[in-house]
Amino acid sequence: MADSDVTTLAALNFYCQEKLYRHVQRVALEAIKKYGSDPVLMFFKGYGLILEDRLSEGMRELESIRDKPEVTLCTTMALMYAHKKSKNVDREAVQELDAKMKEDRKKASDKAVYFAALFLWHTGRHDKAREYVDRSIKMAGGSSLEGSTLRGWIDLTSGRDNYLKKAGKFFEEVLSATPKAIDALIGKSRYMSMRHNYTGALDLINQAVVSYPGFMPALMEKMRLQLALQDWEQTVESAQRALVQEPNCIEALRLIILQILCREGNYEEAAARIGELIQLIDRFEPKNAHIYCHLSKTFSRVCSRNQQILLQTLTMVERAIGLDGNNSDFHNESGYQQMMQGKNRDAVKAYRMAMKLDETSVVALTGIIRFQLEDGQLDDAEQQLDFLGEIQETIGKSSDILFLRAMLSRKRNKPADETVNLLNEASTVHFQSLKGLPLGADYFTLMNPDFLVDMVKEYLLFAPTEPQGAGQPADPALARCNAVLDPICKAVPGLLEGFYLQARVKFLLGQVEQAQTSLQHCLDHNPEYADAHLLMAQIYLHLGNYQKSSQSLEMGLSYNFEVREMPLYHLIKARTQKKMGEMEECCKTLQAAMALPGIKKRAVSASRRVKGGPISMTDRVSVFLELADAYRQTGAEHEAAKVMQDAINEFSRTSEEIRVTIANADLSLARGDVEQALSMLRNISPEQSYFVKAREKMAEIYLHHRKDKKLYASCYRELAEKYPSSQTALLLGDAYMCIQEPEKAIEIYEKALKKNPRDSALASKIGQAMVKTHQYGRAINYYEAALKTGGQSFLRHDLGELLLKLRHYEKAEKTLRIALEHEQSNELTVLMDDAKLLVLLAKVHRKGNKLEDSMLALTKARDMQARVLKRVQVEQPDAVTAQKTLATSICSQMAEQCSTQRAFDKAIKFYKEALVYSSQDTKVMLELARLYLAKSELDSCQHQLVQLLQIDNDNDSALVMMADLMFRKGEYDQAMFHFQQLLERSPDHYEALARLVDLMRRAGRLEEVSHFLDQAQKASPRAPLDPGFNYCKGLQEWYIGNPNLALKHFNMARKDSDWGQKAISNMIEICINPDNETIGGETFESGDLDQASINEKADSEQVAAKTAEKLIKELKPSEGSDTHLIQEIYVLMATKSKANIEKALSAFMELVSNSERENVPALLGVATAYMMLKQTPRARNQLKRIAKMEWNPVDSEEFEKSWLLLGDVYINSGKFDMANELLKKCLKHNMSCCKAYEYLGFIMEKEQSYQDAANSYEKAWKFGNQNNPNIGYKLAFNYMKAKRFVDAIDICHKVLAVHPDYPRMRKDILDKARASIRA
Repeated sequence: MADSDVTTLAALNFYCQEKLYRHVQRVALEAIKKYGSDPVLMFFKGYGLILEDRLSEGMRELESIRDKPEVTLCTTMALMYAHKKSKNVDREAVQELDAKMKEDRKKASDKAVYFAALFLWHTGRHDKAREYVDRSIKMAGGSSLEGSTLRGWIDLTSGRDNYLKKAGKFFEEVLSATPKAIDALIGKSRYMSMRHNYTGALDLINQAVVSYPGFMPALMEKMRLQLALQDWEQTVESAQRALVQEPNCIEALRLIILQILCREGNYEEAAARIGELIQLIDRFEPKNAHIYCHLSKTFSRVCSRNQQILLQTLTMVERAIGLDGNNSDFHNESGYQQMMQGKNRDAVKAYRMAMKLDETSVVALTGIIRFQLEDGQLDDAEQQLDFLGEIQETIGKSSDILFLRAMLSRKRNKPADETVNLLNEASTVHFQSLKGLPLGADYFTLMNPDFLVDMVKEYLLFAPTEPQGAGQPADPALARCNAVLDPICKAVPGLLEGFYLQARVKFLLGQVEQAQTSLQHCLDHNPEYADAHLLMAQIYLHLGNYQKSSQSLEMGLSYNFEVREMPLYHLIKARTQKKMGEMEECCKTLQAAMALPGIKKRAVSASRRVKGGPISMTDRVSVFLELADAYRQTGAEHEAAKVMQDAINEFSRTSEEIRVTIANADLSLARGDVEQALSMLRNISPEQSYFVKAREKMAEIYLHHRKDKKLYASCYRELAEKYPSSQTALLLGDAYMCIQEPEKAIEIYEKALKKNPRDSALASKIGQAMVKTHQYGRAINYYEAALKTGGQSFLRHDLGELLLKLRHYEKAEKTLRIALEHEQSNELTVLMDDAKLLVLLAKVHRKGNKLEDSMLALTKARDMQARVLKRVQVEQPDAVTAQKTLATSICSQMAEQCSTQRAFDKAIKFYKEALVYSSQDTKVMLELARLYLAKSELDSCQHQLVQLLQIDNDNDSALVMMADLMFRKGEYDQAMFHFQQLLERSPDHYEALARLVDLMRRAGRLEEVSHFLDQAQKASPRAPLDPGFNYCKGLQEWYIGNPNLALKHFNMARKDSDWGQKAISNMIEICINPDNETIGGETFESGDLDQASINEKADSEQVAAKTAEKLIKELKPSEGSDTHLIQEIYVLMATKSKANIEKALSAFMELVSNSERENVPALLGVATAYMMLKQTPRARNQLKRIAKMEWNPVDSEEFEKSWLLLGDVYINSGKFDMANELLKKCLKHNMSCCKAYEYLGFIMEKEQSYQDAANSYEKAWKFGNQNNPNIGYKLAFNYMKAKRFVDAIDICHKVLAVHPDYPRMRKDILDKARASIRA
């Protein structure tokens, strides 16, 4: 059999090593049915019975094959082993068997010696097994494949590194001779796995699975390797395949349960599957105490103390104890799990039973000590821990013992540093024990997330209770918590308590977004997680979003009414009320908190708990201090002092005593007694907890109350002297920066950096400090020197930013390209850094006007960020929000660039992609809506704005755009409603007012603008001096035909950073065309002016052109926009010189040819230049091209001017119908367009329809604010022709009142109209 059926022997060996004893018997029995009573099979059957403690049955089986030559040695050894396992050992029989074994050994064959080696290996006697197998190989002539395979396995499992290296050679030797040798394939795979080459190991196992399709051990190994590679999906797939192949596969079901517990956190389903597993073991391994306990241990450690799971796992442990009641390990496990269930008394009984069975059991002793500590029996616990400390040298350091010592230290109120150091040591020892262990069942058992969660909770007792400010060095306790929680959250994402604690730690570290991401993970998996809702409320409170804070509190309460019994609920509620100014309600809330059991006075016993769980001393102190502060703020000073005194009495000689002292100092400070506050804080010595916080508070008092910068810095100097570390050095350096002494700050930072050259935070701070002090050259030199010594990539990023700020674009580009030139790496941190560098590189290109290069860098960044986002959710879940924000920023920048180049469709695509990453980013939503508006996709624009206003109903920009949209849809009342709504709330919202002026012009209601300008003036007495107000006033004057007044107001806004550029642009427009004529138009060219008037007009045009030339120098070009260039070319044309016009024409032509899309302003410029050069047909072709385009609000002015110019051309050609159509198009988009009405009047006049002409001129006169005498003349003339003589006389008087010498007004119209009336 052994020679012909290699898989059977391989399976028997595998199951023996896995301690699946009934599986060994089942495989042997199946093979016996197939091959008959083979002695080797009979041996394994008997050995399997012995391992199940069915000694008499096993010995009978072995006795029957005792004389078979090939198994005689191993059978004799197995019989001796069975006798020694008996309760009453038959010494005589053992001696006889020993004598027989020695006799048989002399004449044994190589096969007999091989099977003896096999038996010795399975019983854990590796050295003896190695001796036997070497002898077997020697007897076989120095070459035996099965002997070499066994030797490889013996070395592999011996636990000794020097033999481990040899194991690989033995397996390699066998596989080179027989590539499909199953035992060698599994052995080589296991060897590679132990060398952490899981991919190579999986390749070998895949060969085994393919070569032996029905071989279950190979599939089991494959599952484990897939898990070691952290590929849960493939692991589960293989497990399901295994269960299809063999429904009683315990390992497959175990891994599926682990996946449900660790990845999904679905405890209900896991409990059901564990029930199935228990039934499976009851049927297929009923006598296997080891398997019951082993599986139970893993599940209990990752179940977050879920009572349903713990009931199931404890059942398994009880099964193990039922099978082997003398095993102390099983009783220890029972004790541990009962303690997890909160049954401390039962747990102690189990531990005492374990101690009875094994007096040296350290596990049992640590369990008893844990109970003593929790029960307040500190003296007994200390005595036991001292004993364990003495024997620790022999047993090695234990994370459990160190943790218990930390607990004792805290309960004895020892200095915080001492306790935290013990916790640090415990966590270090714990994680060292996991080193090199692949992800799998053993890893989860040893990792023991439950223990680590307890450790984090212990750390948090010594962490700050309020979030750290931006730029502050991380608190060491919080940093350690982060280091402990990170592997838990990666390995066991289903453990929501881990994510909740991580969120709490991130929040206290000031990393609010990351905290929210972790909390969202909790709430996505379990919306009823009340603690997560409470922490979310705390975060919103910290962010100042009191409404959402209250909502989160109510959500937590709705899911769990017991939340009301938790002090934290009342604390958050009270703080929210305090922030909202509801002080009476705040006092009532805190009084309710004070009335909770265990708040005013500590519970007598630790076992006595309130419904919400045990109350921490931190929460108790917080209630006292918040109530005292609330009383103080409501003026109840006596009550505040009384509560504070109660706090002093209650927490005297506890770890929280100093916190009360600091709060008391705050109370004194509020009363104005600065000296008493300082006196209290000075009494806090360096040995006491909160010393750092006390010195920080003192420093704050010196700076803000005493205004003494020296004493402020001295507090931090004292900290740095008493606690010399990079953290205190950072605090001292930051303090010097705060009091504007950067040189000293840099000196401190540099000293700290010398001690810790790899401290990235310090290196960055030095560079930033130099930049803040404008020592740019020194900062550049520092960064370059730091990079030469192997600085991190983020320093290159900082240097790149600095060079960009200094406009050294080439140097910045070079620096960033060097940072990006490295070997391709798939490390997540490298990809994240590269994405940031590419974004900065794109910015450098954009500033350097290399738009194509900028777009290319952004495209690369976008692709890289997509890769990052695929992996970050698994590898760094707390960084998801930040990475999504970066992805949003990249897409937004791409969209912005496309938008400036008028590639609106591409821009929309990128903005939509940005919203995939940040669905509630109001800035992106607004820009997307703006693009839809530009493309006249009004419904899409409205949909986007409605969504935005649902998220932020006070978004002013969205309201402005909604009003704009309503106007575009012709819903003027709705547009007005939105503006009134906004301007009633903020009359001085000048951005909205400017848009309103433009919309009123387009709606033909310019006369209503004055009301809103008056409203703004009433709201702020300084409005007439405000650049925004002057800009809006300038627009109004310009639109109603008062260019000089408009220039005056724009000039007052000209120097402003927000309004200046727009104002200058408008001033240039007015200088180029003060009378709002159609530049290049021929219809209204003045042929009847005298030479003096013509010369005067030419001179004023030249002066205006020179003014425009000066102004254009003040106009700054904007990225990706050609507006500045177009205005520059128009200024050139304004000189009316033929040479300049030709220059302008070629510049406009170049712009048109370089634009990716139709450039309306440039095309209009080409047409205007042609008209000025009297090349009308060419101009007409360009204008027709514009007329065919779809109108958009971005180019609205240019569209209007082009339609007017083309209308002018058609009028001169006598094509009045075509001109009429264009002019109506103008009026559709601008109902105040004077020129369009003037042209329409001209057409009607030519057609001798004087009444219609008069109506059009009347509107032109009205919308020109009755300022233009030419239009007044035409209107009076057409009134006269239409026989409206009185109206004609009225208009004549109005024109002559302002322009008394206006030519021919009296002679042609006034006198004739009077004569006609008399007649």
